[in-house]
Amino acid sequence: MNSDDGRDLVRRGYDKLSYHYRADDAADGQYGPWLDDLHGRLPASSTVLDLGCGCGVPVARSLANAGHHVTGIDISDVQVERARRLVPTGTFLRADATQVDLPSTSFDAVVCLYALIHLPLADQPRLITNIASWLRPGGWLLTTVGSNAWTGTDDNWLDGPAAMWWSQADTATYRSWLRQAGLEISSEDFVPEGTSGHALFWAQRPPTAPDRP
Repeated sequence: MNSDDGRDLVRRGYDKLSYHYRADDAADGQYGPWLDDLHGRLPASSTVLDLGCGCGVPVARSLANAGHHVTGIDISDVQVERARRLVPTGTFLRADATQVDLPSTSFDAVVCLYALIHLPLADQPRLITNIASWLRPGGWLLTTVGSNAWTGTDDNWLDGPAAMWWSQADTATYRSWLRQAGLEISSEDFVPEGTSGHALFWAQRPPTAPDRP
């Protein structure tokens, strides 16, 4: 399967599985402590990018309820339509995260949870570099990435009626990519899931960082 096929499988999968994946009124769940930590790092009325925002629940919802200005990007039409309804004060765009062109130093934080791993592996380092450029000096990236290198498909993901595709590197590779993008890693945790799991990173653009080209 080539990268375009993978992208299309992800888009169609979330279009079909959107409600199966998360209900309109879903609780914060495991995201709760991460969001509490994020709120503690943000100044009032911050500008935050939710990259791979899904239906807007819980990340964009939590940020908007706290008075922050949220922009969400997702590849799924259904997810974006739901996000616009569930978080009416946010701005949501249907786009491929690797193709968007956003102004540099325009966000106080970028949240990218369980999204990088749905992108072609070859595109991920460049996207991380773009994220670093979108952050203001002192801005934060909160992201979950792969723990072990793997690329593959689940034909009946979540026991639902659609397939899903992933492509991920291992934790050490993501650690290297974050640092190469000029970000300083402040913490790294393992988030278990089934027999495996993901790595959770907090990374910051240095407060005195120059603009990246």
